[in-house]
This record gives sequence, structure tokens and C-alpha cells, in this order.
Amino acid sequence: MTLFAGRPGLDVRTYPIRVLLCVGLAGCAVGPDHEPPQRQVPERWSEAEPGVVTTRPAEVAEWWTTLNDPMLNALIERAVRSNINLRIANARVRQARAQRGVVAADLWPQADLSGSYNYKGTSLNEKPETSGDSSGVGGQLLDAVSDATGSAIANGSLDPSGFASDVVSDAVSGALDRNDGGGANGTVRAQNLFEVGFDATWELDIFGGVRRSVEAAEAEIDAAEEDRRDVLVTLLSEVARNYVEARGYQRQISIARENIATQQKTLDLTRIRLDGGLTSELDVAQAKAQLASTQSEVPTLETYFRQAVHRLGVLLGEHPGTLLADLSTEARIPASPPPIPVGVPSELLRRRPDIRRSERQLAAATAEIGVATADLFPKFSLTGSFGSQTHDMQHFLDRRSLFWSVGPSVSWPILDAGRIRANIEVQDAIQQEALARYELTVLTALEDVENALAAYQREHVRYRHLADAVAANRRAVILANERYVAGVADFLSVLEAERSLYATQVQLVQSTTDTTLHAITLYKALGGGWQPVASEP
Repeated sequence: MTLFAGRPGLDVRTYPIRVLLCVGLAGCAVGPDHEPPQRQVPERWSEAEPGVVTTRPAEVAEWWTTLNDPMLNALIERAVRSNINLRIANARVRQARAQRGVVAADLWPQADLSGSYNYKGTSLNEKPETSGDSSGVGGQLLDAVSDATGSAIANGSLDPSGFASDVVSDAVSGALDRNDGGGANGTVRAQNLFEVGFDATWELDIFGGVRRSVEAAEAEIDAAEEDRRDVLVTLLSEVARNYVEARGYQRQISIARENIATQQKTLDLTRIRLDGGLTSELDVAQAKAQLASTQSEVPTLETYFRQAVHRLGVLLGEHPGTLLADLSTEARIPASPPPIPVGVPSELLRRRPDIRRSERQLAAATAEIGVATADLFPKFSLTGSFGSQTHDMQHFLDRRSLFWSVGPSVSWPILDAGRIRANIEVQDAIQQEALARYELTVLTALEDVENALAAYQREHVRYRHLADAVAANRRAVILANERYVAGVADFLSVLEAERSLYATQVQLVQSTTDTTLHAITLYKALGGGWQPVASEP
């Protein structure tokens, strides 16, 4: 169960009652429980128009297959396998999972095994005891002198001149030998000390602070997984976008070269007419200028093409120039056939990875409030130790060498200058920020879809008009050339017709490219691409 759910700010007068209640109820956890926020969304998309899109359930799991391009499919498979950003996201998921293990370890007893060895010697200058105990060096010295005197008298060898020095010297030497380097009070001067033991402690999670930490860590795992899916959605759209752009630039280069060939023929015809006296040198100069202008556009388009291919190589985790040979042959621009199923706005909340990630971050922030609140209450622990301590290894397993201790302990912060309460306020503010970020993420997602729908649908209209313009301009070029050759129109009308045709052809290619790019943006805005592709580590 959960105690003190809701916003922090507890009454100090109710602490004892609440504490006793929580101690009596096993498994309680302070702090608020997370409840997924309920966000109101529109019932339908305002920009959805029949014919181009449909509101049937969105089928965007493998949206790139609708472009019907085998090369694109192969590139996406390679990108999913080796993209570096995706590898980084996978590593973050593993970090979050490992961090959960670190936090959860606090739920269980902790035990340490320790061992030590010391070789210790005592000071010879230690103050001797003044009692009548003759077990020390002083007592032994007196005993030695007395024994030596008695022996000398009995043997008739007492020599007063050298007796004192000999007796004292022998007595001191014997006393020190018998004590093996003992101290002044008769204790052993040097000794060994062997010790091995276990130390254990278990902090009881009565108020659920650790469990709230585990809850927050699990929410962070979910957020990391959603972040990986968001990286995957972005990766798929970026691969498709750069591939479509590369094919678009190729088509523009092809159109430019076709117009260069046409304009070269026009220049040759104009020179023939100049030689025949049928036109002026002005017409030749104008034809050469238009030809050179068209030729100057090719290097720029080739640069854009190579940049798109270089970007594709990096997205695939390879060198920038890896795909130049594979994509050097021109191919059609992939087209997304309408209508695109977009579903309803409410489906977006469960499908967009960034929305799901934001919700899990909110859950983690809510759990952290409980972690901070638990610091207001006492912490109960069970501690114990067991081991063996001896001066001699042969007595290591002797019962008299064993030692142990066991008992409970409690700590309760009394004065902390308001630190704990301030930390609760900090965590509460973080949770409110996470809630606001979630709401903003939902609104931004709705905006992304509406903008993508508007751009995609209106680009279809623009494409139809440009297709009509190209057909009309192509007819105009034919008529202008016929009238010029017949001598009923000037050369300027030919140049103008060719210039208009080239401009509308380029715009039509750009519109074809933009239509597919807007479709890709729409698929990304809908959150498509991660369900069947994301591989869980």
C-alpha cells in the first residue's frame, strides 16, 4: 500500500501516528503513486482530406515498403544493423537495466568477509605495576639475586668484591631470557594476531524508499527503450529522405543534360542560319549564353547528389563514399501511392515513442518524490558479525577464539536544517516539469502530424499543375522552333519557350521529390517504423 500519497507537505503533528501505522503495515511506501496523465486530443485530424489520406487505422510499421524500391529496403536493413546512433541508444538501454540492479541490491542484506594478520610489539618503556606481584621482571630479578646469594653461601664461594655485579648480571640476563623479550610488567613484547570474520547489515525498507528507487529505475528503463525506438524512427526517415533526395538530384542532372543537348542543337541551327544570312549574331550569342547557363547548374547538382550519398554512408555506419558506386546509376524517384492511412489522433499517444518516453520519465520523477519523502522517517537496520581471533593459527577454530555480535539499530534525522523537506520540494518541482514536458510533447506531436498532412496534400495539388505546365511548355517549344524556322517568329520566342520548359521540368522533379519527402515526414510524425524492426538487446 502507499501512505502519504499526493503532494508532499506533511503535518509534523501527524508524524508519530503515521509512523506507527506504517510500521504496523508491511509493504507500505511513502510518496504519490504514478497515474498516466489523461490528455484530451481531437477526434479527427483537421488537415485530413479524403482521396489523399484515409482515417482508417494507421499501418506504418514498415512504411518504407510502400515506396516499392528494393535498393531503399536494402539500405534500411543495413542501417538498422550498423547505425552508430542506434548502437549508442542500445548501450543506454543496457545502462538503465544495470542501474536498476544497482538500486535493487539495497533491498537485500549486505555481507562482507574480512581477514587480517598483525605482528605487534609492545613498548619496553611501559610503566611497571607497583603491586607485590613477582611475576614481572622486577620480581624475577629479586628471586634470581636471592637464589644466587643462597647458593654462594652454601658453597662457601661468596666473594664480596665481585659478587654484586656477577649476581645482578646473571639475574637480569636470565629474567629477560625467560620472558622472551617481555615488557616491564611481564607481558609478551612481540605477538601475532590472526582475525577472520563476517559482517552483515540489512536495512529494512519499511517506508518504501528503496522500492520507490527501484520503481524509478524501472521507469528509466522504459524511457531508455522508448528513446531507442525514437532513434530508430528518426534513422529510418533519414535514410529514406537522403535516398529520395539523391534520386531527385540524379533526375535533375539528367534533365539538365537533356536540355543541354537540346540547346546545343539550337545553337548549331542558329549558326547555320547565321552563315546563310537568315539571322543575326545576336541570336547566336543568346543561344550560347543560355547553353552555358544550363551547363553551370550541373556541377552544383552533382555536389548535392554526392552530399546526400555521403550522408547515407554515415547513416549506415560506413565511410561517406561507400555508396557512390552503388548509387551512381540513375533510378526513378520513389513515390508513395495515396491514400496514406493516418488513423485518429488518440492512436498517436500509444504509437509515438517520444510521447511514451515522456510518460515514463514522468513516472520516474513521481517515484523520486517517494524516495525523498522516505528520508523523513527512521531507518531500521539489523547488523551482525561473526569471526575468529587468535594469536596462534593452531587455535583458529578453537571455540574460545570465536567472537560474534548481533542486534538492531535505528537512526532518525532530527535536525537537518530543512534539507530533507527542501529535497522533497525539488523532486516535486521536477515532477511538475516532467508533466508539463509530457503535455508539450503531445501538442508538438499533434502539430507535426497536422503540418505533415497539410504539406503532403497540397504538394499533390502542386504536382498536378506542374505536370500540366510541362506538357504545355513542351508543345510551346515545338511550335516556337517551327515558327522560327519558317521565319514568322524571332529567336527570342524559341529561347523563352526552352527556358520555360526547363524551369517547369526542374520544378516537376522537385515536386515529385517533395511529395515523397512529405510522405516520409508524415510517416515519421505518426511514429511509424519501430514496432517490427527494433531488436531488443
